[in-house]
Amino acid sequence: MKNGTNIITLDSGYHLWTHTDGTGDIQLLTLHGGPGGNHEYYENFAEKLAPLGVRVSMYDQLGSWYSDQPDFSDSAIRDRFLTYDYYLDEVEEVRQKLGLDNFYLIGQSWGGALTMLYALKYGQHLKGAIISSMVDNIDEYVVNINKIREEALPADAVAYMKDCEARNDLDNERYQGYVDILNAGYVDRKQPPAISHLVSTMATPVYNDFQGNNEFVVTGKLKSWDIRDQIKNIKVPTLLTFGEHETMPLATAKRMAEQIPNSRLVTTPNGGHHHMIDNAPVYFDHLSQFIQDVENGTF
Repeated sequence: MKNGTNIITLDSGYHLWTHTDGTGDIQLLTLHGGPGGNHEYYENFAEKLAPLGVRVSMYDQLGSWYSDQPDFSDSAIRDRFLTYDYYLDEVEEVRQKLGLDNFYLIGQSWGGALTMLYALKYGQHLKGAIISSMVDNIDEYVVNINKIREEALPADAVAYMKDCEARNDLDNERYQGYVDILNAGYVDRKQPPAISHLVSTMATPVYNDFQGNNEFVVTGKLKSWDIRDQIKNIKVPTLLTFGEHETMPLATAKRMAEQIPNSRLVTTPNGGHHHMIDNAPVYFDHLSQFIQDVENGTF
């Protein structure tokens, strides 16, 4: 595996963008959120973790901005690739093609769901798992996001949003204005200009299929997300890291930390869903300490 950008060809014939930075013997593979987001909030991880000797490999999942984007309007393609099983096994194929083993896997949001599934199915390849801002079921998430918007918005705004959702009228300007307010408070509290774009880089077909229109309504495949009965079987050292002001319920994170046998929960003050950006010094202190402790055998 060489540093720099490398386009890998999957067994399916599609291509994924990958990029590796850093030097050292510790390997970290990153999984972005969305679904349908991209790698960009991991771009400084190699720099931040350089004192530990960590090589960081990033990739954009199938359908995402820098990788191949199949025609998901074709039902055969959609049914084949827009599934939990596909994206889980894609992680394993990327691992093999990059030549990784005994490595750390970090996943943010949707990537955190894949990290849990990977630790359950392919845990023998992992030295450690980092679950960043993701819970083990969607029901408790939905309760939390409804509570958030009732606290953050006036009652008439919440009523309007619920009415739009009931009528599937989610793209109107007023509704999206309320979504913007919620995003600014709980998702991207400190969005830096460095990773902004003139156009949206979200893989909308992928996001809509799994999530829905936005972070505060779940109408897609993630409605079925629930592995509460399985997380006790995650055996690798696991870091659970959450923002203290984000969409994911911290009560659920605390329960997960009790149920995953070899785990640690850390939280980032003033951090939203992307707390690696909102409060980077605290986030990277937590991440570095976890890797050090695992490497030293003191976790």
